[in-house]
Amino acid sequence: MTEQKNNKALHIILWIAQGLLAIMFITVGLMKASQPIEALAKSLPWVTSTPSELVRFIGISEFFGGLGLLVPSIFRFKPILTVWAALGLALVMVFAVIFHITRSEFSAIGINIVLIAIFLFIAWGRSKKAPIISKH
Repeated sequence: MTEQKNNKALHIILWIAQGLLAIMFITVGLMKASQPIEALAKSLPWVTSTPSELVRFIGISEFFGGLGLLVPSIFRFKPILTVWAALGLALVMVFAVIFHITRSEFSAIGINIVLIAIFLFIAWGRSKKAPIISKH
């Protein structure tokens, strides 16, 4: 009984993490993919010294990663894609850490480290402890 309760609690925690991060990354990804660089620079000053193509690529990657955190699990179609989306977004955050280190923007690294940990938690949870079972 305790194992079942723990598994249910983990399942709920994973859904909350997936949902919150999906909303965040879909929103931020759309912003980076579609807003003019000048408008983005107001909240993300680094975009002015980064090629716009890279900014757009990051935005598209974050958008689709955010979708990947939810859509496969919600529809139970290839839910392993949720694990891959979490790992992909963790990798994006690793690159963000490297990027911020090269620019001496150490204050920005903390959130990236926290996000890496949460993405790895989602990947672990959905692959090992509380996987979503595919319909097909």
